[in-house]
Amino acid sequence: MQKKSVFLALSLAFSANVWANDVTINGTGVSLEANKTPINTAKNPQAIAQLPANLHLAVPGKFTVAIAGLSQPPLTVFADDNKTLIGSEADIARLVADSLGLELNVVPTSWEDWPLGVTSGKYDAAISNITVTKARKEKFDFATYRKDSLGFYVKTGSKLKKIEQAEDIAGLRIIVGSGTNQEAILLAWNDENVKKGLQPFTPVYTKDDAAQTLALQSGRADAYFGPNVIGAWKAALNGKTQRVGSVDGGWPKAAHIAVTLKKDSGLVLPVQTALNGVIGNGDYDKVLNRWGEGVERIPQSEINPAGLGD
Repeated sequence: MQKKSVFLALSLAFSANVWANDVTINGTGVSLEANKTPINTAKNPQAIAQLPANLHLAVPGKFTVAIAGLSQPPLTVFADDNKTLIGSEADIARLVADSLGLELNVVPTSWEDWPLGVTSGKYDAAISNITVTKARKEKFDFATYRKDSLGFYVKTGSKLKKIEQAEDIAGLRIIVGSGTNQEAILLAWNDENVKKGLQPFTPVYTKDDAAQTLALQSGRADAYFGPNVIGAWKAALNGKTQRVGSVDGGWPKAAHIAVTLKKDSGLVLPVQTALNGVIGNGDYDKVLNRWGEGVERIPQSEINPAGLGD
């Protein structure tokens, strides 16, 4: 309990830091103040009809969604009331809940918590920038909603000018999330490098964004590798970092971000129908565009497509 309290406190502290700032990412101005207003959508009768008759929700009448990475705008950030979680992930969750005729119940959590929470039924879904992977499809069902684009970011003025392939990470200290597809990509690249006699890279694991920033700015890490929209936000916020490379999240192929559901729960088809409904009616574009994520738009939601490792 104490660990979770510390985690939330750190998240709230960082949220307060970013709240006063509006930024422009991917050519789009993003206003946190304006984006506090929810985007709702109409019920989708087709999606509702696809809900299983024996559906057991974590909380009756509600769509309970785990959202991790609490201080990583534009994906997630606490509003200035330090209670309401906003960002593109919460917006997508609301569109799905509205479409299914359910009340949205967002549960802020940590990245480490969502897998067990979904498989145990504590959460109906996780919407936390989760990439479809071969390994994850053994335990979860996926309905995609966004392209997965990753970026390498370094301290502004760094001698590193390009990180785009395996050889480029040799000998570097790189901030990466444990258990993420970013980590899987770096480990695969590292295996290639070691076989070639190149220096191994060193992963740098941190628990929150403030620690990531400190590690990079102090020189304890050479680069950060993560979701491109998060890196772009931080670079635009203060100009202290810059992008030096990008990679598809399913390297060497493309992969998508998806609503993550317990396998065979019966929810994946209605969730896919809900997503395709809001893609069709324009509400999906409203969400992505107001968070500067329009470049990661997909034309339709897919169920359990090929992902990292396939």
